[in-house]
Amino acid sequence: MVIVGPPGAGKTTVARLLAERLGVDVRDTDADIEADTGLAVPDIFVERGEEAFRALEEAAVARALDEHAGVLALGGGAVLSERTRVALKPHPVLYLEVGLANAVRRVGLGASRPLLLGNVRSTLKRLLDDRAPLYREVADITVNTDEHDAAEVVDLAFAQLKRTDA
Repeated sequence: MVIVGPPGAGKTTVARLLAERLGVDVRDTDADIEADTGLAVPDIFVERGEEAFRALEEAAVARALDEHAGVLALGGGAVLSERTRVALKPHPVLYLEVGLANAVRRVGLGASRPLLLGNVRSTLKRLLDDRAPLYREVADITVNTDEHDAAEVVDLAFAQLKRTDA
C-alpha cells in the first residue's frame, strides 16, 4: 500500500499505524532521501534546489516501489513526477485528502516544510489545488482526514481496502 497526499494529511502517522494493522513494515521516501544524502529535506531544498530534490525523490520512490512490500509513505510532491505516477499504477494507492483549514492547522508555520515557508495558507492552498487532481489520478482509495484522527483514518482505509479485495 502506497500513501499519497499533501502536507498535513498525516501520511507518515497513518502509514505507521496502517503497517502495524496489516503486520507489515513501513517506509517513508523522505526518510530514505535523508538517509541517502545525509541532509534533511529542507536543507536539500536550500542547498541544491527543488529540481535536485525532485530528482532524488523520483529515484527514491522508484527504488522503494521495487524493494518494499509493506506500507510506503511518499512525500507530498512525489506525484508531480509523471514517471512516479506511472510507476504507481500496479500498486494500491491510498490518497489522504485534507481540507485547507485542517492542513494549515496541522503543518503550523511550515518551518520543516520548505515549500510552505512564507505565507503558509496561500502556498498550501495553491499546492492543494494544483496537486489534488494528481493525487486522485493515482488513488485507488481516498480517505478524507478532516474529521478523523489517525486511528480512525486507518479504520476507514482498512475498511475500503477490504472492500476492494472482495
